[in-house]
Parts: sequence; structure tokens; C-alpha cells
Amino acid sequence: MIDVEIEDEAWLAALPEAEALTRRAAQAVLDSEGAIGEGVTLLLTDDAAVEDLNGRFRDRPNPTNVLSFPAPPNPERHLGDIALAYGVCAREAAEQGKPLANHLQHLVAHGVLHLLGYDHMTDEEAEAMEGLERVVLAGLGIPDPYLTGEGDHERP
Repeated sequence: MIDVEIEDEAWLAALPEAEALTRRAAQAVLDSEGAIGEGVTLLLTDDAAVEDLNGRFRDRPNPTNVLSFPAPPNPERHLGDIALAYGVCAREAAEQGKPLANHLQHLVAHGVLHLLGYDHMTDEEAEAMEGLERVVLAGLGIPDPYLTGEGDHERP
């Protein structure tokens, strides 16, 4: 089950289809990884809320684009929670010259992969994770977010 909560109306003002885009990206990752029946909760919120979460749980008191919070093993098969900051995501999309819808789906895919245990702490891990992101995004009709010439990119 994929639950989406839209806390910041800016998401809907910019992307009326934000909930559907979010669900579609999360489901695409779950399907690609064979995580049938797994649950995820996604929160589309503002920079202040993500800054608070980042400070409390990661000791980094600043906003970021996406945060993933894996759940401990549970009988409900809930993988965890993901929070996305509208301001940071919108600014990054503009700076990188890509549609906000594409960036949102990329960051949702990235966050769900974190919940499934993927990381990007080393170059090898990053290459593997980015490869999975590329495959999922291609299936959604989204161009490779890491291509040269598509704007300045940092790993999410």
C-alpha cells in the first residue's frame, strides 16, 4: 500500500497530479524490485518540515530534497516513510532545467530504493543505485536524470 499525504499545498499548485505521480513512481520501484505488497508512506511537505526532520533524525539542521526513514521489520510489511521538501525540489528542478514532475518522480524512486536497502555512500553503491533509478525512470518515460547537459546534478 502506498499512502501519500500532501501537507504543503504548493505541491498541488505546481503539480495538480502530484499524488498520482508520487504513487506511480513508488509503485514502479516496488514492482521492479519484486516488493509486492510492501507499504510506503510519502509526505509532500515544505522545506521547514524537512529541515526539522533532518535536524532531529540526522543531526543536519538544514532542508534537503528527500529523506527516507526505513521502518523496522513489521508484520504489516511497511517499508518506511519518505518526506520531500517542495522548495528544495522545485529549486533543483529549475536549476537543472527539468520538469518538476520528472524531478519529483526521480526523488520518490530514490527514496523508495533507500527504503529497500540501497545507498550511495561509495561510488560502487552510487552507480548501482543510479542504474536502478535510470531503469525505473525510463519505464515512466523520464529521461536519464544524470545525463551530461541536463543541468547541474548532484546525487540526491
